[in-house]
Amino acid sequence: MDLGLKHKVAIVTGGSRGIGRSIALQFAEEGCHVAICARGEEKLRETEAELRARGVKVVAEPVDVTDANALEAFVERVAIDLGRVDALVNNAGGNVPGDDDAAWLKAIDLNLMAAVRATRAVVPHMRAAGGGAVVNITSIWGREGGGPPIYNAVKSAMTSHAKNSALQLAPEGIRVNSVAPGSIRFPGGGWDRRVQQDPDGMAEFVKQNIPSGRFGTPEEIANAVVFLCSPAASWITGVALNVDGGQSRSNI
Repeated sequence: MDLGLKHKVAIVTGGSRGIGRSIALQFAEEGCHVAICARGEEKLRETEAELRARGVKVVAEPVDVTDANALEAFVERVAIDLGRVDALVNNAGGNVPGDDDAAWLKAIDLNLMAAVRATRAVVPHMRAAGGGAVVNITSIWGREGGGPPIYNAVKSAMTSHAKNSALQLAPEGIRVNSVAPGSIRFPGGGWDRRVQQDPDGMAEFVKQNIPSGRFGTPEEIANAVVFLCSPAASWITGVALNVDGGQSRSNI
């Protein structure tokens, strides 16, 4: 299916592995030029090569998304090098262990504030392009109880940020949505490590918690994200979309 993304430009933070990598590759499959950032240089360069092999223009830079100046400078480099910004996927983030103030502030900076800053940086470029799309990668745990308090809180805040940004930016043709993954397994990821350590326990976890009977894949998240960033989703904004095989229990 041609989603109308050929020659557009997409930014994916945390784009070197797992869900972010799959999103970046799916954009490239649609003929979209792609910019990715991540902290780890080795995986970043591997994904950069995969993207270039698909015949699109690529910007790949090592960036710590908690460094506001570095993140904003990355967005500006993308706009200059690739000529425009049409889509942003705020994928970088994750859980921070602990419950003291330092852990909370780190989690807020890594998840919520990274999304806030990147979104703020791309909006002028999207205005110049006549519109655009932003997707925050959140979690089903941001919509219901059950996960670590820090993680739930910051992912919930990212959902709220997306919804209210959508209302504010809709008149300018900029759509903002969030995608909430369930338990996603990929090589080297947290769920994969747990399966390796306790295959029987994880098989029982899946049986008890995921009606579809298996973990999700990064590609399944990528399919939803790239669709939401495309003209095919032109009337979808302010949505929080679960992609979880029926795992979540919330009615909303």
